[in-house]
Amino acid sequence: MQITLKDGTVKEYEQERSVYDIAKDISEGLARIACAGEADGEIVDLRTMISNDCQLNIVTVNDPEGLKVIRHTASHVMAEAVKRLFPEAKVAIGPAIEEGFYYDFDHPPFSREDLDKIESEMKKIIKEGHAISRFTMPREEAVQYMRERNEPYKVELIEDLPEGSEISFYDQGGFVDLCAGPHLMSTKGIKAYKLISSSMAYWRGDEHKAQLQRIYATAFNKKEELAAYLEHLEDIKKRDHNKLGREMELFTTVDVIGQGLPLFTPKGTKMIMKLQRWIEDLEDNEWGYVRTRTPLMAKSDLYKISGHWDHYKDGMFVLGDEKSDKEVFALRPMTCPYQYYVYKNVQRSYRDLPYRMGETSTLFRAEESGEMHGLTRVRQFTISEGHLVIRPDQTGEELRGCLELAYYTLSTLGLQEDVTYRLSKWDPENREKYLGDEQYWESAQEALRKILVEKGLPFVEAAGEAAFYGPKIDIQAKNVYGKEDTMITIQLDCAIAENFDMYYIDENGEKIRPYVIHRTSMGCYERTLAWLIEKYAGKFPTWLCPEQVRVLPISDKYNAYAEKVAAELKKNGVDVTVDSRSEKIGFKIRAARLDKLPYMLVVGQQEEADGTVSIRSRFAGNEGVKQLDLFIDQICREIRTKEIRKELPEEEKVK
Repeated sequence: MQITLKDGTVKEYEQERSVYDIAKDISEGLARIACAGEADGEIVDLRTMISNDCQLNIVTVNDPEGLKVIRHTASHVMAEAVKRLFPEAKVAIGPAIEEGFYYDFDHPPFSREDLDKIESEMKKIIKEGHAISRFTMPREEAVQYMRERNEPYKVELIEDLPEGSEISFYDQGGFVDLCAGPHLMSTKGIKAYKLISSSMAYWRGDEHKAQLQRIYATAFNKKEELAAYLEHLEDIKKRDHNKLGREMELFTTVDVIGQGLPLFTPKGTKMIMKLQRWIEDLEDNEWGYVRTRTPLMAKSDLYKISGHWDHYKDGMFVLGDEKSDKEVFALRPMTCPYQYYVYKNVQRSYRDLPYRMGETSTLFRAEESGEMHGLTRVRQFTISEGHLVIRPDQTGEELRGCLELAYYTLSTLGLQEDVTYRLSKWDPENREKYLGDEQYWESAQEALRKILVEKGLPFVEAAGEAAFYGPKIDIQAKNVYGKEDTMITIQLDCAIAENFDMYYIDENGEKIRPYVIHRTSMGCYERTLAWLIEKYAGKFPTWLCPEQVRVLPISDKYNAYAEKVAAELKKNGVDVTVDSRSEKIGFKIRAARLDKLPYMLVVGQQEEADGTVSIRSRFAGNEGVKQLDLFIDQICREIRTKEIRKELPEEEKVK
């Protein structure tokens, strides 16, 4: 047989050989760092026997797929350590994931001390250096094998496989686990690992099933790589909006109010108000939107017309019982059906279109408790929602405009480099979920695809992610932990006008059904604030800061001048406070730095005499003394242009 290697070299063998033996034949050094093989494009175990001609690449510790193998093997070592220390624990699943690996156990919660003990036990197992071997058995025998080991979750997994299947296991010195592989040849291949945390997880992600304990961990080939990752985790903790936003007193939550219902403090409220006023002015003054204001709830009749009652009822807060004689209402999960009736309020002609409606909409969605996190997923939220009623011939131009507006808002916020684009399509295998036929979906999807291609934006396509009424362009971003959320969405809907009897009068006097674009220009304000907290680690651009300047008198004698300076700044629309506490100036400066303020203005005898301020900024340190009116011009220009001023490295700042 002929084996074609990655570099084009051809190896010939008369008898079948394992991937590992082929690697060893190529080079002893290659075999030492080999983790798996890639045979004709498929990742296979090192133990896999090659018996036919194929293209073979040896996957090493330096390859992403090799790192997955290391982590998968480490998850088995962790499971063995848990079983040694806590024999009563039942093992569930333990895959490699993007940042490391995890394993789920049926066991009481693990403490940090428990995790440290598990780490130590893993070290012993790795040092023992057991060879890892693979074996298989028929499905029925495999079920009995795991029953005898009292591992009910493994039994369930095997029983879900087709009858007659051959089930694979891996044995590492007596610890046997159900697994498809691939794995390293020995536990000694694990060089650097760390158990990060533990938390509750539902078996198979179903809240109606058993609550398990998930241990998150990571592994790398080198200790230096692990150290860099752990340092990265420390930075993540500092940026986590759920922690930092509370420390900065931007928002809080209260148990008696409810999960997913954040309370915004004056600082957080001011930030959201700045975002909201900017977006409303931008849409209305520059992009041709009209503003609407619609109710927070409606009768179920409205949602039955729109289709939400059939397709989305489980995600809504329903008020009342359909079995009673009373009217049933629901808090709105979206604004579109309300705005349709604003459009229908008067008869429109083709000259009136596009008719762009914008609304700052407070919405309600019945999120599951396990899905909610900080401000990124909540039960009440506010979005920059809009609906464009358009003629079919305006589709391309208006979609392009929606995408350009979204890109402009992202660029202004400094977030344009942090997003990815997704064309969210229907799933033709699940037709009952969607309105419209195949031709409708293909044409609508192609319209969105064309705009993305025109704008030169790289994007992925995802089946099954569309709304029930139409495909979407979803602009995605990841939080500091790597979880992806939709930040902005643009949806094309060519079907809903029929449900609401929406029409316009064309140039021939005929009634024509319009199309509708559902879109957000910035998305959910709560989620955007979370994103900004994490992006800037709380050091926001000056225009967004709830406190832009703090005036620091060096002693009580200069409080009056400090107040005068603050009054001038306030007259010019700058958010300013005065620290008039009877504290030393060094204490006040440190406090302002901890609060991540853009500017501190130190004032004393000389400043009062000259009408100046001594400027210290977050960006450059000591910026020297300026006339007050010149500083006001400077900061007002920075706020007006929404400049994102870069912060110098600490060693370059003027002390």
